[in-house]
Formats: sequence, structure tokens, C-alpha cells
Amino acid sequence: MTLGARHTDVGQRPEEGHRVLADPEGNEFCVIEPGNTFLAGCGRIGALACDGSHAVGVFWSEALGWPLVWDEGEETAIQSPHGGTKFTWGGPPLMPRTAPDRFTPDLTPEPPSTYDSETTRLQTLGARLLTREARHTLFTDPDGNEFRLLVGTA
Repeated sequence: MTLGARHTDVGQRPEEGHRVLADPEGNEFCVIEPGNTFLAGCGRIGALACDGSHAVGVFWSEALGWPLVWDEGEETAIQSPHGGTKFTWGGPPLMPRTAPDRFTPDLTPEPPSTYDSETTRLQTLGARLLTREARHTLFTDPDGNEFRLLVGTA
């Protein structure tokens, strides 16, 4: 912990096999014990864990075309079909929002989709359009997390 991390308690139980730390700004992260098969093959960053509902896990699975690799109760996780870091949602109760989102994913339409068809597709999946700018459209997912669809990023 020489880099400034400190132990923090988010309600984890000793049998869960991980330690929760917070960086100097208070951002929480888990250090996972060896032998955790859920994170096997993910690389150095095993998972980005998020607070969220089952609906948001399903939304991101469909929006990105990534399979649900965990779907139990209210907990979900997705991962690229090519492997790598998992994105996980822990399910309710959701923590109250006290600040704007610090992480805003940027998406780009993949051919043959166009910017307009991708905008429509995301809304059909449950995204809510907030603003349309010259170079991007700002949306929220079903849990209210912001993300952007970028124009002309090739």
C-alpha cells in the first residue's frame, strides 16, 4: 500500500476471497485472491465492477454484442468474445448518486451501421437520448449512466 491505497469496507464478507481498497481519491477496487476462476484469463484488470441493475447488464450485452458471462439473480457480467476485462454489475440496492459520472464510455458505429441507425438501435435497447451535439450524441443507459455515440471517428 505504498502507493496510497487504503483498506475500505463495502460490506464484503471474509469468505468472498478479496480485499477492497480505495485509491487516494476514494475510488474503490478489489484485489482478488489467487485461484479465482471467475477472473481467469482476463489479464491484469480482471473486471470493472459497477453498481447496477440486471437490466443494465442486459442492455450493455446487447449494445456491445458481448455475451453475458454471468447472469445470476441481479448480478450480471459481460466480456468481449475475444476475452479480456469483464464488466460486472452487482445488482440492487443501488448506491445514491452524489456526483456526475466519472467514467463515460465512447461508442462508435460499426459498419454497416450508420450513426443514425446506431442511435435508433441504442434507443430501442433502452438508451435515453440526452443531447445531440455536432460530433456526438449523449445517452444514458437504463440505470442513468452516461455514454456517448461518436460521429466520424474512423
